[in-house]
Amino acid sequence: MRRRRLLFSLLLVAAAGLGTAAAGPPGAAAPAAAPLDQVIPAPASVHTGGGAFTLGDRTRIRVPGGSGEAKKIAGYLAGLLRPATGFDLPVTTKDGRDGIVFRLGGRGTKSLGDEGYRLTSGSRAVTISAARPAGLFHGVQTLRQLLPAGVEQQSTRRGPWRIAGGTIADSPRYAYRGAMLDVSRHFFTVAQVKRYIDQLAMYKINKLHLHLSDDQGWRIAIKSWPRLATYGGSTQVGGGAGGYYTKDDYREIVRHAADRYLTVVPEIDMPGHTNAALASYAQLNCNGQAPPLYTGTEVGFSSLCVPKQVTYDFIDDVIGEIAALTPGPYLHIGGDEAHSTSHEDYVAFMDKVQPVVAKYGKTAIGWHQLTGAHPAKGALAQYWGYDKTGAAERRQVADAARNGTRLILSPADRAYLDMKYDRNTPLGLAWAGYVDAKRSYDWNPGTYLPDAPAQSILGVEAPLWSETLSTSAHIEYMAFPRLPGIAELGWSPASTHDWASYRERLAAQGPRWDALGINYYRSPEVPWPAK
Repeated sequence: MRRRRLLFSLLLVAAAGLGTAAAGPPGAAAPAAAPLDQVIPAPASVHTGGGAFTLGDRTRIRVPGGSGEAKKIAGYLAGLLRPATGFDLPVTTKDGRDGIVFRLGGRGTKSLGDEGYRLTSGSRAVTISAARPAGLFHGVQTLRQLLPAGVEQQSTRRGPWRIAGGTIADSPRYAYRGAMLDVSRHFFTVAQVKRYIDQLAMYKINKLHLHLSDDQGWRIAIKSWPRLATYGGSTQVGGGAGGYYTKDDYREIVRHAADRYLTVVPEIDMPGHTNAALASYAQLNCNGQAPPLYTGTEVGFSSLCVPKQVTYDFIDDVIGEIAALTPGPYLHIGGDEAHSTSHEDYVAFMDKVQPVVAKYGKTAIGWHQLTGAHPAKGALAQYWGYDKTGAAERRQVADAARNGTRLILSPADRAYLDMKYDRNTPLGLAWAGYVDAKRSYDWNPGTYLPDAPAQSILGVEAPLWSETLSTSAHIEYMAFPRLPGIAELGWSPASTHDWASYRERLAAQGPRWDALGINYYRSPEVPWPAK
């Protein structure tokens, strides 16, 4: 009789579409599913309840209605889960009440906005609902964090693969949640950039700002000015070989980012930080003489020749070609540390360049020094000041914000991922001070610039400058564990902000990063699980 009851129970499990999860060691209690509120970024709303869902060998991923983008996201999820679970996880357009279900549109989703999602988990199914595909994708990132860290492995692991029961309703605090990668000081390959994009997507970052030009290297091919890449891109800090992206390379980065619902924001820094361009073309210099290529780390010594018409012919060509390659709405024109440009020339230069960006259908972003000129209507200013930034400069930015200029916040002593964690950190810089994991997380974008209206804050960005970084391992060491904190500031409601609880959630990410092969810094502020 007991054997018949056992067989009947197994048949019920199979009928529910759950299959059988891989078992743990004999006699060991199955680990509890991760609580729904333990993910990063913290969800806007969590309600626990209902039975846990178990991913099994009969689980299907359902996309009722067969939306092309939803099917693509479902296939992405299946690709993430198959290696570690060993399950087939077929994607089907057939409706059903079991498995993992994607629902695009429908009742109650409009209020979630373009990037929000609802994840409902019960004993038979996990359903992710969203108004737009980006929301489904962000829901997938939450789902993967709710599964054990071993699900990130590329070889089969033992389960069970459980997701706690309940409902998450989630949408972002800010529309702009970015990360910048400096590929100019050191060049990073397409594969390295794509790896970073995948890591950004895990934490719902939606903008990749690529710093494509600087004194040490020009990294994007421009057909009308070919020596920019072939000569200006031939070196890097320390004198290495450098490199540049062909147009097809850049298109591949843009495509991969779009598949992860990130928008690429290209930056051509000007009028300063331009030695690579000046070395490539003598006519861009006021004296008509090209300087040598530069491989050091000083700033502020270079400038385009503001009075020359050829400067604006050059800028029109460059912006036109990059805008044609970039489907996103933004184009960054730099504007920082133009110490070799007089204030009058700087203002005149920005007055001429911003309309060129608009001419090619893009919104201009500039570093916050743009607020010392005349920010165009709709232009964005990216604030990178820190504790020692003078009151007059802060006031200038706040005044621009009150006059309608939207702000992206990247305070150097909070959000710059290239700052050293402490004096013993082997990589990074320290001109803005040491930035440990707590300091990078423990600030509020809505009140950081007290004289700037809260509604002027479009979002946050975590820049990563590469003077001391030349490998993916270097990028990861500086980005993790700080990047998820900046991502949370951009996504989560201010009411969820709490370092004490965040550090516990952050610690739980450690085994996941181990499984993914991410070379993170084991901050002593975080109670990491023992390896």
